[in-house]
Amino acid sequence: MRILVAHNRYQGRGGEDVVFEAEVALLRGAGHSVETLTVSNEAIDSLAACVATTLSIADNATGKRLVAEAIDRFRPDVVHVHNFFPLLSPSVFDVCRQKRVTAVVTLHNYRTICTGGMLLREGRVCHKCLEHGHVWGVAHRCYRGSLPGSLASAYMIAQHQRRGTWTRPGLRLIALTQFARSLFIQAGFDGGRIDVKPNFMADPGAPDPAEPRAGLLYVGRLSREKGLSVLLDAVAGTGIPLRIVGEGPERVALEARAAGQVTFLGALSRVDVLREMAKAEALVVPSLWYEGFPMVVVEAFAQGTPVIASEIGGLAEVVSAGRTGALVPPGDAAALRQRIGDVLGAPDRAAWGKAARATYLELYAPGENLRLLEAIYARAVGE
Repeated sequence: MRILVAHNRYQGRGGEDVVFEAEVALLRGAGHSVETLTVSNEAIDSLAACVATTLSIADNATGKRLVAEAIDRFRPDVVHVHNFFPLLSPSVFDVCRQKRVTAVVTLHNYRTICTGGMLLREGRVCHKCLEHGHVWGVAHRCYRGSLPGSLASAYMIAQHQRRGTWTRPGLRLIALTQFARSLFIQAGFDGGRIDVKPNFMADPGAPDPAEPRAGLLYVGRLSREKGLSVLLDAVAGTGIPLRIVGEGPERVALEARAAGQVTFLGALSRVDVLREMAKAEALVVPSLWYEGFPMVVVEAFAQGTPVIASEIGGLAEVVSAGRTGALVPPGDAAALRQRIGDVLGAPDRAAWGKAARATYLELYAPGENLRLLEAIYARAVGE
């Protein structure tokens, strides 16, 4: 097939960027003809650019022009969009319809149904926009605490819901978990157009069983919604080593309250992250929000590392309690401390690591993901 893959990169490299690059490589490796179209939020580098971007979130003329030109030049069978926000905008799907090209979009987050994009407010899950309308996202300034930004985001959501952007023929949607799919259906999306396909990664190879493992590992952004304060409370006084990989706005505050056994490693390369995972007894994902489909879970499974995760959203779907890890109520430090003790003290913990590796090979390795992606494209083109 001829596939145009479009993606709006973030200012800081994130999981969606990794997935975009991995899927492009996967498709090319399978013999498909793939062209990429990328824009970057690095271009939003002045007040004027920020204002212009805010005003065009729902309908970005430049993004539409770029997609139209790429379609005319490449003549794709399918246009697959990963992140469209904010420089491409959902209006690129109008272009695909006008050009009579089938489109697919991966719903990496909740940007299409939540003003803040995370269904999270003040550190807690929030469904007010979903259940009572997007005026609440404006009232609470859910987009980065900004009234203009929240107005623009809410307008984008409402405008494209009215247009039927997400329910018209010619577009298929990919949710990362069944849980996410159910939320989009609750928001009015057509469930018959939503396929579920998780993220994946290339196989780094089986971990060395002789490699000694010690302590816990956290990998991700150091921000409030990730639940790191809960994790620090859980390990305080236990003496259990905890290594924290990543950067973010909460780092200084977290370092100030961390116990002596906690080590902050900062941002690491992907190779070094995988090496850290191979040395850990368990990865901890103490998130307070639903997440999408964290690549760190796939990476941990690939390295045969059990995962202790919040029992929330898609995480509860991905981690199998008592088999590939453990689940804990989000925000409950005492329960997390107990689960950590249960996992590290489990006599069959090595079996959990083997089950994690087997789960990766079955569900999150390239071959299965390619099969799912090609099937989605075939359904989209056949409609």
